[in-house]
Amino acid sequence: MENQMFESKEERTFQYQDTLPPLPVPSLEESLMKYLDAVKPFLNEEELQRSTEIVKTFGQGIGKQLHQKLLERAKVRRNWLEDWWLTSAYLDVRMPSMLNVNFGGPAPYLEHYWPPKEGTQLERSAIAVYHMVQFWELLRKQRLVIHKAGRVPLDMDQFRALYCTCKVPGITRDSLVSYFKTEAEGPCPSHLVVLCRGRVFTFDVMYEHHILTPPEFYRQLTYIRERCNSEPEGPGVSALTSEERTRWAKIRDYLIGLDPKNLTMLEQIQSSLFVLSLDDTSPHATEEDYSQICLSALTGNPTIRWGDKSYNCLSFSNGTFGSNCDGSTVVRDLAWPEELAFVLDQSVLNDINQAKQQYYNQALDVQIVSYAFTAFGKSLIKSKKLHPDIFVQLALQLAFYKFHGRPGCCYETATTRRFYHGRTETMRPCTVEAVEWCQAMLDPAASNMKRQQLMMKSFAKHHKLMTDCQNGRGFDRHLLGLLLIAKQEGLAVPELYSDPAFTKSGGGGNFVLSTSLVGYTTVLGAVLPMVHNGYGFFYRIRDDRIVVACSAWKSCPETDAEELYQELAQSFHEMIKLTTTAQL
Repeated sequence: MENQMFESKEERTFQYQDTLPPLPVPSLEESLMKYLDAVKPFLNEEELQRSTEIVKTFGQGIGKQLHQKLLERAKVRRNWLEDWWLTSAYLDVRMPSMLNVNFGGPAPYLEHYWPPKEGTQLERSAIAVYHMVQFWELLRKQRLVIHKAGRVPLDMDQFRALYCTCKVPGITRDSLVSYFKTEAEGPCPSHLVVLCRGRVFTFDVMYEHHILTPPEFYRQLTYIRERCNSEPEGPGVSALTSEERTRWAKIRDYLIGLDPKNLTMLEQIQSSLFVLSLDDTSPHATEEDYSQICLSALTGNPTIRWGDKSYNCLSFSNGTFGSNCDGSTVVRDLAWPEELAFVLDQSVLNDINQAKQQYYNQALDVQIVSYAFTAFGKSLIKSKKLHPDIFVQLALQLAFYKFHGRPGCCYETATTRRFYHGRTETMRPCTVEAVEWCQAMLDPAASNMKRQQLMMKSFAKHHKLMTDCQNGRGFDRHLLGLLLIAKQEGLAVPELYSDPAFTKSGGGGNFVLSTSLVGYTTVLGAVLPMVHNGYGFFYRIRDDRIVVACSAWKSCPETDAEELYQELAQSFHEMIKLTTTAQL
């Protein structure tokens, strides 16, 4: 069964939260052994010997002390990582959120939606918003079915941050504010924010305790669109959310100092359900090429995206966003949407212009290709008794090796949701086994039998590492925890973290391939590479297709997302052929 969103009558969405097991601390010995294995593909004999010594010294000395302190922390916290991960991976990051941190992509129903058609933007938006608000109500009433691995319930806490949540910039560290409450917990904000042509509007999605109907949403959106079409463009305050975080924090403080009304409006945006962006562009999209719509979602107009909101719903002018449903056509006498008009001065207007300029300069450097590989998908891969996700990951390793002539250090997201407030762990697909297989695939002297044996070894290794990660036995977050304890205690950074092997193998956020399986559903998005000479690579797997969104920086002469995708498609075919010929 695919992980679709179903309503549950028996169980409440968050009912198992308090009974989920705490996040375990892996054994130090096991983590260091796995780390050493993970750096091998990137080192020569001499470097490996040196790194082995560094790891040994760390494990017997300072590492042991730090590990003890981590165990102490885990005794008093059900998730020893949670606060640290939130701050170090998100809130302490100073680079702009839009482009660099945020995820962007086409709507989930892109695969089967009606063809793009000008003039349908508001109609389709009204229907889409209606369904999104219904989903909010499912969460409010705790009726969303609990996700499970077999019969084991998974952590559902992240759903609380989907609506009414926003990041607020700070001078050295941002903060996260969430206004969401279940019905049992109390009242929750129920207003929507709509951004259109540099202006900001808001209206309530409820009327007399019921969600507005699609025709009522259509009425509200039509009012906003008509005003924006007939009046001058707004200042585009939201472009400031694309700024470097400290700079945005200072501008925000200045904005609040200009007029107290500005703070009230900022809080209205922060607490809103989500942001709907009425975009004037019409990105092209077909069932096999989603590149343009991916690029528009990730790098589109910053004056109609609030980069700090947990969810911006983008509605393009050609209606490339929508679904269909029945609904009453009666429109009640609702209050018209209210415009949030910030009080600005020339200084803020200059800041907005500078933010836009910087954003567009960076956006021009982004290359994104998003294609559907339709020769086969999950059905055929599973019929060969292969795991679909590992199939894609190994194909990517082969594609990178063919294109760049070397192994590509790779991050794959592993979920730790079977633990209390579990989020992610790093799984590293570039294993010694995968590299040996890639070399055999490129060696004309290697037999198909040999290649197939090495491929199956790579599959097995990947599967073991992924299973360990999902069971709280990955090593990357463990090593991060030890480093953060050293920093907290004011100790010198241990040599393990300054060893070139740490960075070469991807440590410290230096993965050349930043990847994630988005799922076996119709959801897809793209992220930008972690490093300048790297790739962002998100993908989803369906019965009959594999859909990929691959990004790179145009300014990097050695990377090319289009070339990597072509090598990937070729690798898919080679791997399937290998399973067939090796069986003969």
